Amino acid sequence: MKPKILVTRQLPEAGLNQLRAYFDVTLNPADQTLEKGELLDQIKGKDALLCLLTDTIDQSIIEAGNRLKVISNYAVGYNNIDVKAATQRNIPVCITPGILTEATADLTWALILAVTRKIVAADQFTRNGLFHGWSPTLFLGSDLTDKTLGIVGMGRIGAAVAKRAKGFGMKVIYTARSPKEIPDARYVSLDELLTEADIISLHTPLTAETHHLITQEQFNQMKPTAYLINTTRGPVVDERDLITALKNHRIAGAGLDVYENEPLLTPGLSSLDNVVLLPHIGSATVETRTKMAVIAAENAIRVLQGEKPHALANPEVYNGTV
Repeated sequence: MKPKILVTRQLPEAGLNQLRAYFDVTLNPADQTLEKGELLDQIKGKDALLCLLTDTIDQSIIEAGNRLKVISNYAVGYNNIDVKAATQRNIPVCITPGILTEATADLTWALILAVTRKIVAADQFTRNGLFHGWSPTLFLGSDLTDKTLGIVGMGRIGAAVAKRAKGFGMKVIYTARSPKEIPDARYVSLDELLTEADIISLHTPLTAETHHLITQEQFNQMKPTAYLINTTRGPVVDERDLITALKNHRIAGAGLDVYENEPLLTPGLSSLDNVVLLPHIGSATVETRTKMAVIAAENAIRVLQGEKPHALANPEVYNGTV
């Protein structure tokens, strides 16, 4: 008999085909997140779980999966999973890092350009038949050349964003846990970055330390001409404080692909005209999402075959330190 796997959401076919060749697959047919009760019911008797960031895999879900041998997350992050509870049961938690780096870096720059050049508002203006000819004062935005890009969190994606800044003639400063070898980029403290940067782009993981890393205190340090970009995790920013900063023009604008209470928006955010809002599409290219599905499938298969997966959130389950 094939081992059994629960897949919580429809994935690109390349990944599903791999899973079907090895597993007896139970697939959520609806394009929506399973309710907790559904997860608790469907995880029973499964040898593996392939889940998304939108699935909350807490201790109760893990305990209900009494036969679980692996949790494969279709994401680079894993703050949706109680990794400690999984580790206590010697269950590997697999992730897909590296694959979505370039797509997310590209999307970050799309947001930077959209918000600094008022692309969304200009598009709507034109579609609504309001464009009656060129004007020297129509939709004036901000130059990027010779401006300073501040990157908070210099992992793979932060480094890829920094690399692209060279093509725009920007200076790059960054803050991270420790200095990195990043060409033409200067390591600074968070306080220095907030006061110097014209564009502030967030690329830090969500941890207890980074939850609400950006609040009113940080907005007060920024230039009134600065723009905030968030393509990492929504709760890194206090959205209520962001709304206040945008309303009061404490900062010039923001571009968001993630939200504090995703998929819900904090009331007042969608009515602002100095913020660009995207529906969490940082990795949304055919190539990237397909690779993620393939790696997530391979991770689950490898563990069941007694092999080490591509990447782990809890490597201690393999090095004997659990």
